[in-house]
Amino acid sequence: MSFFNSIFSAKEHLPAKDSPEFFREVLDATREGIIVVGRDMRVVASNRAAYAAFSRRGEVLENRRLSEVVRDLHLHEAFQRALENDQVFDIKLELPGIIQKKYDVHIAPVHLGGEKNVLGFFYDITQIERLERIRQEFLSNISHELRTPLTAIMAFVETLEDGAIEDPENNLRFLSIIRKNTERMHHLINDILELSAIESGNIKIQLKEVKLAALVDEIYTNVSTKASDRSISLINEVPEDASVCADGVRLEQMLTNLIDNAVKFNRPGGKVTVRYDRSPERSGKDLISVADMGEGIPAEHLQRIFERFYRADRARSREIGGTGLGLAIVKHLARLHGGEISVKSFPSEGSVFIIELPAAK
Repeated sequence: MSFFNSIFSAKEHLPAKDSPEFFREVLDATREGIIVVGRDMRVVASNRAAYAAFSRRGEVLENRRLSEVVRDLHLHEAFQRALENDQVFDIKLELPGIIQKKYDVHIAPVHLGGEKNVLGFFYDITQIERLERIRQEFLSNISHELRTPLTAIMAFVETLEDGAIEDPENNLRFLSIIRKNTERMHHLINDILELSAIESGNIKIQLKEVKLAALVDEIYTNVSTKASDRSISLINEVPEDASVCADGVRLEQMLTNLIDNAVKFNRPGGKVTVRYDRSPERSGKDLISVADMGEGIPAEHLQRIFERFYRADRARSREIGGTGLGLAIVKHLARLHGGEISVKSFPSEGSVFIIELPAAK
């Protein structure tokens, strides 16, 4: 007699919907994995979620030893003790693999149909733990990023209070440093709020035809002073008639971030070049590239460059005022458009950031 049949054979009166098949449907609809083990430590029942988590190459779980299904000594011991001592256990389970899976497991003895079994609920907490780790890293990074300018502001305020405000040679310089660090904090908080709004789905895009060459000229005008200070040439190679389907405000935000970075991380006397192309390999894709002539990004950093607060050169980035969130914002905005952002970099030659957008139909 199967586990499910034994449950219902023990009942004298069954409601119309009370049947082994109905009970099986309920278990299979449960999100958590469920494994029932008998006295011989073999699996007597499991649900669809358990199969998805523990069945290798579609192997049947029933009638197999628990140690064959889940190879974890602590789990096996908890099931064994629950059988022997009628005890309830809650344990954590970590399974190695390409993606390490983590579970909270609730193990309890059950007496059904005159048989003693042990029921295990496997709550998948992999995603919860990953999000918690990201949250902790985010808070740690925010604290670190805010601490640096706050320390500088407090130090120079105290210096001015101790009499330096009467020093005509240095007081304006100290105030300038305070202002610079205040602006840095302002930019950081704005970027945090912007990224939070994007990730929470509160930002909606309105697609329309955008004249790309004119937009690039406008952004170049806004960064021209900064580029002129470092003798950097701003080159717009976008055809005059080129247009893309995008939210104009958000596309300007993406390009401003990339062009501003290209100016800041360029070499003195270098060039920033914006180009447009229609991808021949990927039909229906518009490609917008922003190239600089800087030192390039080391290969080991390329996979992480779009992460929040990740910097290939932390010291230089802080020196020139970066928040570490600009590229993360660009990535999320590109994906909101149904597109993507990528980067190619060549040591001592520069970097090329490419925004890929779906073309207008």
